[in-house]
Amino acid sequence: MTGKSVRKGQKVSWRSHGETVHGTVQEKITERTESAGRTVVASAEEPQYRVTSDKTGKDAVHKPGALHPE
Repeated sequence: MTGKSVRKGQKVSWRSHGETVHGTVQEKITERTESAGRTVVASAEEPQYRVTSDKTGKDAVHKPGALHPE
């Protein structure tokens, strides 16, 4: 998935610990910050996305290549 096709509110899936997780994009991260319990190194050229799992409600941060549209 390219960064341009990922947007807030979009339903996506990703792989985590051998399972497919389904969730929703919460925000695009374009600078170094703390999110989902870790330091995220991102930039406008290499953004990352905070997503929330539908099953657990927990947040995770992923690069756009790890996210798959639903």
